[in-house]
Amino acid sequence: MNGQASLRVLVVLPLYGGSLPVGRYAATALRDLGHTVDVFEAPAFYSAFSALRMLRVTSDRQEALEHSFLQVISQAIRARVEVFEPDLVLCLAQAPVSRQLLKTLARDKVTTAMWFVEDYRVFPYWRAVAPLYDFFFVIQKEPFFEKLAAAGARAAYLPLAALPSFHRPLGEEDLSVAERRHYGSAVSFMGAGYPNRRRAFRQFSHLDFKIWGSDWNGEVSLAPFLQDGGARIEPEQAVKIFNASAINLNLHSSVQAKELVPAGDFVNPRTFEIACCGAFQLVDRRGLLPELFREDELATFTSMPELLDAIPYYLARPDERRELAMRGRARVLAEHTYQHRMAALVEEIRRCQPDWPTHRPTMTLPADLPEDLRRDLAELLRQLELPGDVAFEDVVTRLRQRNGVLNPLETSLLFLDEWRKQYRK
Repeated sequence: MNGQASLRVLVVLPLYGGSLPVGRYAATALRDLGHTVDVFEAPAFYSAFSALRMLRVTSDRQEALEHSFLQVISQAIRARVEVFEPDLVLCLAQAPVSRQLLKTLARDKVTTAMWFVEDYRVFPYWRAVAPLYDFFFVIQKEPFFEKLAAAGARAAYLPLAALPSFHRPLGEEDLSVAERRHYGSAVSFMGAGYPNRRRAFRQFSHLDFKIWGSDWNGEVSLAPFLQDGGARIEPEQAVKIFNASAINLNLHSSVQAKELVPAGDFVNPRTFEIACCGAFQLVDRRGLLPELFREDELATFTSMPELLDAIPYYLARPDERRELAMRGRARVLAEHTYQHRMAALVEEIRRCQPDWPTHRPTMTLPADLPEDLRRDLAELLRQLELPGDVAFEDVVTRLRQRNGVLNPLETSLLFLDEWRKQYRK
């Protein structure tokens, strides 16, 4: 914490999609840094949102229904803000936060930030929401910065990362022989079936090759390589795939089928995750990659001929694969964890808002408090993993996040919090 006060952060997840696990990793990292974190579980609303899309109504009516539903979720987020009283509302890309809610939070002086872990060229909705956030963190630089400045947004570069407690090397006790057989192959790819990947992978029919992930429908030539029927891969499975594969192919996506190896800028999460697992990868060289990894920490390619030459070269050199993987993991642990990213995010907000967050008085105990009650409070703080100079709101938040029957002390503290809120009104 570097002597800085603990924050109260509400992390708002998207309904679904690639930024969903990123949001969970960010929440874990914030907790690891000592902050009090509450997560708005937007995915809990996804089944109802999906049901709307099954209605046989006109497109105008469909759009109106979905808009109304998202407004309800935004109101639920606002209700959570009123109870949790966060210092920061951190939203992940495509979080169901309406423009009206952002304006309301700005009026109430609640600091907001979005981590836009998307390609701005593919997802242009940033134009409508970026100016409404206090801070807009992105995984690309120019010309995106220039466009954000023109839109009136305050932006900062924040690349993706890995979570070492999750993205880690797996030993025999973690990955059974059967699992290594199921998830392992000489070459693997984990991700969605974008047009450039579909065309590129048609050249791999001679390899021991496995494809994991969804959106590969209709690609007949790749059907023999597609695993688990093209089911969406959970993060836990991805870690097993990374560990079990000799070569993890990491080809960034492109909606342009003619660009088999796209000359893009941002670095995807798999780059950090595979490296953090201590696994070997072949990744296409990206514009922002050299400032994140040295050349001796990752094996890269810039074209399909380079990739087709690199695969047999590295398959025949396991020691070289192992050395590259080891150096890549060391770099991630040193500079590219979600703890690093969340610390940088908080520091950027502090730099721009020196008076942030609003001071919260710590919980002071009366001098004449009975010794047994003082001991009970100290024990409660220990169980909640909170320091002795904690704010009262943080104690209440941790209590509300616990399961089980409340004891008399916990009940009294929650009652006091409700009384305090009523009195302030």
